[in-house]
Amino acid sequence: MTSPSSSSSDTDAPASVPAKVKKEALGWMEWIRGWLYLAYEMLFQRIMASHLQNPLPLPPLDDVTCVITGSTSGIGRETARQMAQAGAHVVMAVRNTKAAHELIRKWQDEWSGMGLPLNIEVMELDLLSLESVVKFSEAWNARLGPLHVLINNAGIFSIGEPQKFSKDGYEEHMQVNHLAPALLSVLLLPSLIRGSPSRIVNVNSIMHQVGFVDTEDMNVTSGKRKFTSLVGYSSSKLAQVMFSSILHKKLPAEAGISVICVSPGIVQTNVARDLPKIVQTGYRLIPYFIFNAEEGSRSSLFAATDPQIPEYCELLKTDEWPVSAFISQDCRPTNPSEEAHNLETSYRVWEKTLQMVGLPSDAVEKLLEGEDISCKFGAQQHQD
Repeated sequence: MTSPSSSSSDTDAPASVPAKVKKEALGWMEWIRGWLYLAYEMLFQRIMASHLQNPLPLPPLDDVTCVITGSTSGIGRETARQMAQAGAHVVMAVRNTKAAHELIRKWQDEWSGMGLPLNIEVMELDLLSLESVVKFSEAWNARLGPLHVLINNAGIFSIGEPQKFSKDGYEEHMQVNHLAPALLSVLLLPSLIRGSPSRIVNVNSIMHQVGFVDTEDMNVTSGKRKFTSLVGYSSSKLAQVMFSSILHKKLPAEAGISVICVSPGIVQTNVARDLPKIVQTGYRLIPYFIFNAEEGSRSSLFAATDPQIPEYCELLKTDEWPVSAFISQDCRPTNPSEEAHNLETSYRVWEKTLQMVGLPSDAVEKLLEGEDISCKFGAQQHQD
């Protein structure tokens, strides 16, 4: 693997800019560049990924245990099916457990006679409830077994709908796409350490290129920005990249845990209604260029199984690269957005995220030392 191409960074502010000036939004050039990048990816993603086989060939995964969120539809469904067929023990962490069980029956029937029965199980997880995330993590960690791969796949993009909040009080895009996966990743660290070398794979989006995170207004309620589903979605995906970058830095090499963000590319979906007219036109006129779910799952599968990933992540850490590993839809290393390189904001996102999900600021350090931590959203906290 080669390092991603160089990108300008906001980590070293010019001397003429006061250190305390707080960025309020993306600059026009950053915003335009982000949308041009998205248009370029839609037009050329199939060409850039033409070297990939479909489905992506996987190595034997008989000794791998993998938790996949949102695995009853789309990219997550394909990821779960293919990893199970490669021999992995797959845990479908989903809200709709009935749909997951029906899928497993279908997959087992299709696989009958082709090998051992697929090793898949279902556990309930509702990312719109941080208490559910805590319950899931406690149940899994109580097994005292290894976890080799966590794929934070589940996400929402509530097109054209008014702003909604979870019962925890957080904007739904921010909670489902960032806060809940962040909490899950931290709480499952004991199992990931037991599974070392292990991986956390965050299914991100090229839409993070037009995202901006205001850590003082994560819910987008202050009025400084008008909320749209596009603002909610892109901001949550950028926050995920920023959080991943700091988690990547805080995990020492001896922990053996790699943190990777991936872009599945532009996959067949209903999100187009909230995108600019030129992108909507592209969705209607050139469906050939849009990936199906199987094609969209390749970057997740690559990040979860490629043997060079741990070495690549460690190389980035050694080089003090400001962001975590980011794998593009063509299964090659790439750079996240310029804003994602802003380490100062990334550390603020880290601190604010831990505060919002109810974890102590030293949660990762304590878990790495084998200590227990408590979360304010844990069930035991509601018994007082």
